[in-house]
Amino acid sequence: MTGGRGAPELLDRMVEGSLEWLDGARPFFHLPANATTDADPNLTLKPLGELAELMHVIASLHPRTDLREQADRLFAFAWEETYDGELFAELIRGEPYATYPVEIYGVFARTGLRNTAVEELLSTTTRLRAWRVAREDHTRTLGVLNAERRIGYPQHADFSTVLGHTALGGLPEPWALDRKAVYGLTHDVFHLTDWGRAPGRLPAELADYLRLWLPSWLENWLEEQLWDLAGELLAVTACLPKAPYDPLAWQRLAAAQAADGSVPETGAAPCPDDPAEAFTACYHSTLVTAFAGTLARIAPEPSPEGAGAAATALRTPCESEAIP
Repeated sequence: MTGGRGAPELLDRMVEGSLEWLDGARPFFHLPANATTDADPNLTLKPLGELAELMHVIASLHPRTDLREQADRLFAFAWEETYDGELFAELIRGEPYATYPVEIYGVFARTGLRNTAVEELLSTTTRLRAWRVAREDHTRTLGVLNAERRIGYPQHADFSTVLGHTALGGLPEPWALDRKAVYGLTHDVFHLTDWGRAPGRLPAELADYLRLWLPSWLENWLEEQLWDLAGELLAVTACLPKAPYDPLAWQRLAAAQAADGSVPETGAAPCPDDPAEAFTACYHSTLVTAFAGTLARIAPEPSPEGAGAAATALRTPCESEAIP
């Protein structure tokens, strides 16, 4: 494993292919008419929120103008699907204790896209006693706290304390982590670093732990051909000081990407021929590939001294480096 940007041509080709496929998959990101009532948010709002989150990262950070512009168009499409935020007001009125409307709204609010009705509702609901009840999923709580910070509301719990209860914060025995735990760990990093925008927020102890064990985890999930998780681990790697780059891992992920840009979540077979089935099977892993490729593309070359500071200077000129 070596440091630095690695192969920009390969990374750009993977990001470009992923964005092309995602752009063609717009119809499947459309929200159904019952999105605010009885539709399953995991099948409707979750994909749209993930599209918005990761497209904004690419639109903000990728060095190529054409790819930034394409990602920005997809981000604008996601906002349009929410009817300029009116969707979130309906969701909050129906489920005042639900966190997912706040988490997704926070993606847009951090960019200045806001809705007055949503803000008025949240100023009440986020102060409710039920909102402050401890959640079993501490990683999810980090996401909620990050959303509160993005919107500008007081965080309902201490971020560092919650982080200490997560898979990452506990520094678990690396050989004992199963697939679910590793997914949780990657999202601990994403919430902590604001999805790679502020890598300097990662405490040194956690960065050292990740740098030591990520190569083994990555090799394991590449062997399992779980491309979705491998992509998330490559994104985490790019968030670390000195940004280690594994060319073989990227070549193996690139080999899993089809000619149309799609990346299957798992296995050697390409995405299904049926467009709807292909979307379900491939949208997240394709999003993750574009996201990870962007973070790897901008990772600074390591230096013997001050690598972490150099990463901060290059990546996050406007972000506070304190844990939120």
